[in-house]
Amino acid sequence: MDQSTQARSGQPNIVFILTDDQGPWALGCAGNSEIKTPHLDRLAASGMRFSNFFCTSPVCSPARASLLTGRIPSQHGVHDWIRGGNVGERTIQYLEGQTGYTEILAENGYVCGLSGKWHLGDSIVPQKGFTHWYVHQTGGSAYYDAPMIRDGVCIEEPGYLTDVITEDALQFLEERDGSSPFYLSVHYTAPHSPWIDSHPKEYLDLYEDCAFESCPQEPKHPWSIKTAPWSDDQTENLKGYFAAVTAMDHNVGRIIDKLDQLGLREQTLICFMSDNGFNCGHHGIWGKGNGTFPQNMFDTSVKVPAIFSQPGRIPQGKVCDELVSGYDFMPTLLAYVGLDHPEAAGLPGSSFLPSLLGEEGAGREDVVIFDEYGPVRMIRTREWKYVHRYPYGPHELYNLTNDPDERINLIDAPEAQEQRTAMKARLEQWFLRYVDPGRDGTKEGVTGFGQLELAGPAGEGRVTYQEG
Repeated sequence: MDQSTQARSGQPNIVFILTDDQGPWALGCAGNSEIKTPHLDRLAASGMRFSNFFCTSPVCSPARASLLTGRIPSQHGVHDWIRGGNVGERTIQYLEGQTGYTEILAENGYVCGLSGKWHLGDSIVPQKGFTHWYVHQTGGSAYYDAPMIRDGVCIEEPGYLTDVITEDALQFLEERDGSSPFYLSVHYTAPHSPWIDSHPKEYLDLYEDCAFESCPQEPKHPWSIKTAPWSDDQTENLKGYFAAVTAMDHNVGRIIDKLDQLGLREQTLICFMSDNGFNCGHHGIWGKGNGTFPQNMFDTSVKVPAIFSQPGRIPQGKVCDELVSGYDFMPTLLAYVGLDHPEAAGLPGSSFLPSLLGEEGAGREDVVIFDEYGPVRMIRTREWKYVHRYPYGPHELYNLTNDPDERINLIDAPEAQEQRTAMKARLEQWFLRYVDPGRDGTKEGVTGFGQLELAGPAGEGRVTYQEG
């Protein structure tokens, strides 16, 4: 049976729900007793939650590009959030010529739809195998009167954006006739800022008396910069952030219920995750990797919530503690539906499908996680984390066994020098293997304030990154 015939004759549908700036701690089922996420909690109860899922870069566009292509930022060339080339006179398709898994799905019989945030350049034109294309013009905005694109036309949506994205996704589901499997990306902007005076009162009221003990407001980190709203009234920021999560959770429930109503739930894989982590006062930071300069790699920035569910195939109510990364997502998803990727040998990720299916002894051996954000790179094992900042530092080394909250930097500790040397060498060897020299993040002036042009030679002679 060829792959296109196989796709038509029984491959699962896929709904991929991706949130924006949701910390790994911002889930009830992850142990947060304050935040209200009943629908995500029931999704986790019907599937498998991953407690150690890492983004490839702690900022939105690079992490999203890695999920889609299986490439690290220094392969795909997206090193910061996309600031230039989304709409207007000069648009840029940042991933042009790079295979996304949605293209492979589309080539093998899937109907692919996107409702929500794209933020990888040229938002007007459908890309990567998508035929349904309802997207945000840029990457973030107010939640009301949001700048969106429908049928190739720039519009302003008057409704609450999280609801509007869901309604478009529900319409896509209702229009399926069963003749082909479908893939649907539902990419919320929630819980990205703004938070104050930005969300329906019914959700804000849920947190009127919340103590927010899950978000301790630590002294401001000395590297902290204003890339997320700092305010004298952190309680109002927290109310808005938590309300944004709960409003999104409500809409996830609507999607699950619609699949049930259409009789599609058992034939549909639901994947849920965030693009990157987030700090709401954790480590004295409001923001993610670019909440500080130099950029940070704290676990609260690089870990993301992740849930996978398909009744009858994925074990229910399980938590997997295996270390997995955003660059593992593409090979896992393709393996799940039985499709091959001809470029897999040149990509860093590997499938964690056996673990997802709950197979005995399925854990991958000697798994090490790598991250990058421009000139900042990280290597992380279960026991240790090393962060290297090119060209001059400062660098960090943490013993995660004794110091899981990353409070004690051992970079200059004599007793840790052997560990530091070994991890630095392993970091450099790994990136040497996978980096495209023309898109090497260590050679780009990434500040955390946005990317304006293509990286490397394609952007030569132009301002690529700027502060402002």
